[in-house]
Amino acid sequence: MKILCLNLEQDRERTMISSSPFLISFFLLVSVPVLFVLAPRIMPPKTLPSIPDRDEMDDLALFRRATLASAGGSGGGGLRRRAASPPKIAFMFLTNSDLTFAPLWERFFHGHERLFNVYVHADPSSHLQLPPTPSFRGRFIPAKATQRGSPTLISAARRLLAAALLDDPANAFFALISQHCIPLHSFRFTYHAVLADPGAPPAAHGDGVRRRHRSFIEILAGEPGLMDRYVARGDDVMLPEVSFDQFRVGSQFFILARRHAVLVVRDRRLWKKFKMPCLKSREDSCYPEEHYFPTLLEMQDPEGCSHYTLTRVNWTNSVGGHPHTYRPPEISGDLIKELRKSNSTYSYLFARKFSPDTLDPLLKLADSVIFQD
Repeated sequence: MKILCLNLEQDRERTMISSSPFLISFFLLVSVPVLFVLAPRIMPPKTLPSIPDRDEMDDLALFRRATLASAGGSGGGGLRRRAASPPKIAFMFLTNSDLTFAPLWERFFHGHERLFNVYVHADPSSHLQLPPTPSFRGRFIPAKATQRGSPTLISAARRLLAAALLDDPANAFFALISQHCIPLHSFRFTYHAVLADPGAPPAAHGDGVRRRHRSFIEILAGEPGLMDRYVARGDDVMLPEVSFDQFRVGSQFFILARRHAVLVVRDRRLWKKFKMPCLKSREDSCYPEEHYFPTLLEMQDPEGCSHYTLTRVNWTNSVGGHPHTYRPPEISGDLIKELRKSNSTYSYLFARKFSPDTLDPLLKLADSVIFQD
């Protein structure tokens, strides 16, 4: 009897051992689909780099100072100073490499020192060389690292706006300029074109009506691929602050009136959405700097904006989200005149994108074509 029981036990063990590979295979076969279903819910999706907390805290402190200093639109007690000097344009250069076109811009600025200020945000990793031109010296603001396809480019533009608001209450307009951008007209033409704008509908102020200047910023709706851009951070992430029908796209570069510059640095509500990093899987649709400013201004003051940009960009044969880059053989007087043409009542005032080796041919055209308008 004992022998019989022992044999039965041994048979059972042999059966379990022989069936274990089958059980393991069956378990793996069943678990793999389950993992595919549950993994996205258990593991957070991969995202592009976000803004470091330290940078965000530094920016918030800067933006609070700029907002308080600009309370009432007077620059914080600077109303008399502003009235004593003519309105100025703040030219804000955003760069991650050398300011190759500084000599051309220097000719543009020459003789108009009382009508402009220059501010430069240079990515700390760029090891930017100081341009040998007086208008750019000492005009570098404290900067943080920037990265394409991330909200850091929005932060850099807001940093420039805050610095310009704090620096001079006479700054009436704020022009964001690319490192690859050139002027298409003389300073005098540019200055009068911006300040002579008929403006937005007048607003009641105190005992009278005050004329309001417009901001020149591209604001577009219904563009192809807009939904892909809207959900770049996640399907419902932008809600409830920004619904899809409120979401806009436009050029990264603009000219803002002072009240809109204050509005941008004061904003917290939309920023908490746009500062969120895009999903790695939707990287191709991530262009935060082209969405934040048009969406914010469309929601806050659509009638106070032109809805078109004054910076000409050629998107023909664009590569990897970058516009056409002009090379030396393309530089001519006819090109400059062609780039000035626009579909609005205004001529384009600036143009991009130009390769660094176009500086010399552009300088040769500066006095005879570019600044002869």
